[in-house]
Amino acid sequence: MKLSERDDYGHLLTQIGDTFTRGRVQALRAANQELLATYWQVGRHIVEFEQAGQARAEYGKALIEQLARDLTLRHGKGFSRSNLIRIRQFYLLYPKGATLSHQLSWSHVVELLKIDDPLERGFYEQQSVNERWSVRELVRQKDSALFLRLAASRDKAGILKLASEGQVVEQPVDLLREPYVFEFLKIPEPAQVSETQLEALLCDHLQQFLLELGKGFTYVGRQYRITLNNSHYKVDLVFYHRILRCFVLIDLKLGDVQHHDIGQMNLYLGYFANEENAEGDNPPIGIILSRHKDELLVEYATYNLNSQLFVQKYQLYLPEREELRRELESTLREAGK
Repeated sequence: MKLSERDDYGHLLTQIGDTFTRGRVQALRAANQELLATYWQVGRHIVEFEQAGQARAEYGKALIEQLARDLTLRHGKGFSRSNLIRIRQFYLLYPKGATLSHQLSWSHVVELLKIDDPLERGFYEQQSVNERWSVRELVRQKDSALFLRLAASRDKAGILKLASEGQVVEQPVDLLREPYVFEFLKIPEPAQVSETQLEALLCDHLQQFLLELGKGFTYVGRQYRITLNNSHYKVDLVFYHRILRCFVLIDLKLGDVQHHDIGQMNLYLGYFANEENAEGDNPPIGIILSRHKDELLVEYATYNLNSQLFVQKYQLYLPEREELRRELESTLREAGK
């Protein structure tokens, strides 16, 4: 028998492979922690030098430029002028370096340092850790103004909690965003697409769509068929939320939501609660996504209906960031920041 055919040899291969993979991950994590600690210490050295005597006034920007030249000559890459500026900023914004999660890379930190508002920066820091965002995902969520969208519907206490903890999903309303942003579909305005085309595009870009929906969503299917008394209905998109332990049903609308759309979603919720839920599942959640929303119609059409039914807006382009920021600042100002 050949050595490669022995069962214990296969087990040996698996053991070595698993050990090597774990060791490599731990080595990368340790190297990342050491890099962050080193950059923080470098930033501290720069700031302490500036704060000694008249160093800041005398040297100004020349200090960073001189350090960039000399350190690059001595140590090679890693000490460009722009990187030294970020390293210095890193120390100033995180004077207690240990408070920054070691799960974040220097590339994550650089993206966080670009955010001026400490509340917004704190949110993206927590969210990057909680949802294990890649740097690319972090950039996308920053560009889509996720913090401002989530903060828009909260009071001061809710905004401060959002900034310090990230988006914590504990109840159905925690899933919601206003508006949802589908800029990743790259549908130019004023291009027209049908509901079927929009649904297909979202499924084709499922990874980005799940990122926009948030943590905990698992895709179940599209055009999910249900039958009642020989009548057939189809739910546009069905997900299961692992944290809330419930189905999430999504219907897409291109125009205004009508009262019968809300009634139909309520029917879907009743069907899933009674026919699809397994033991341990919580009541399903229904979300109707529409380009436009008549708040008064929605209020009356949902009167005394399922409290797990929501009508939310979506848009195909990035939101007006400054308008959202004004809403945030107004809320904090009125409550006394």
